[in-house]
Amino acid sequence: MDTYDQPRSLAQPIDLCAAIDAAVTAAHAGAAILQSYAHHRADLVIDRKARNDLVSQADREAEAVIIQELQTRTPKFGIVAEETGGKPQGIATWYIDPLDGTTNFLHDIPHYAVSIALIAHAGTAVSATETLKEDTPVIGVVYDPNREELFTAVYGMGAWLNGRRIKCSRTQTIEDSVLATGFPFRDFSFADQYMPMLNDAIKRARGVRRMGAAALDLAWTACGRYDGYWEMGLAPWDVAAGTLILREAGGTCTDMHKLDPWPIGGRVVAGNPAIERALHDMVAPHLDNPPSDAA
Repeated sequence: MDTYDQPRSLAQPIDLCAAIDAAVTAAHAGAAILQSYAHHRADLVIDRKARNDLVSQADREAEAVIIQELQTRTPKFGIVAEETGGKPQGIATWYIDPLDGTTNFLHDIPHYAVSIALIAHAGTAVSATETLKEDTPVIGVVYDPNREELFTAVYGMGAWLNGRRIKCSRTQTIEDSVLATGFPFRDFSFADQYMPMLNDAIKRARGVRRMGAAALDLAWTACGRYDGYWEMGLAPWDVAAGTLILREAGGTCTDMHKLDPWPIGGRVVAGNPAIERALHDMVAPHLDNPPSDAA
């Protein structure tokens, strides 16, 4: 059972069409802020939250614009955002990463995105005939402003790239796969678990890529550019939108420990169903017991 603040209202299903429209509008607004700074990176004020964990005024201003848009259009939903925080509440909560790939952005590497997801909480109706039994991503938007690629998904309706339906790959084995991953970069507590996983993947897969933006890793897996993806040490807003986009593209995205209904703890295994199972088998021998924050 959850402990969110506001009571569930089951009389009317959540309006997913209105929510996806709000998320797309907010993502474009946030991206416009990012791109306005893209040619003036040297002038950005950059703060260091922790080792290798940076934030700039571009992140903060983009997040403020996104939050304003979502609060105006969906005032009853909670908000959890990377820079300003928040907590789950109401029947659903927005998870916002205004700039996934901050390090890329600050180094003029054109691979970053805005990521916005809506998580409907257990007990929320998503249609006249379905009420969710557990917290579930129901809206996902990942916008790459450099390529002008907009990945979107709506629960039960499918996933799209710039309005075209997408599906994950049909590759059946790791040996035939190109995999995406992310190295430990700010939290090194799990490095002893991760490095043997990477070693296995390098030796088995056709290729392993590390691009530095988890939301795009999941979106690219959803459209078949990657066959699978795994990573540890992420935040909920890094993976919320990409989880739904991949699931609606026919793939599977799960918590590495198979405990949470979606990878809210930031330990992700993803791909088409065959590759996701194979990746679980690959990482399991090296995985410690779940951390204490895992549900």
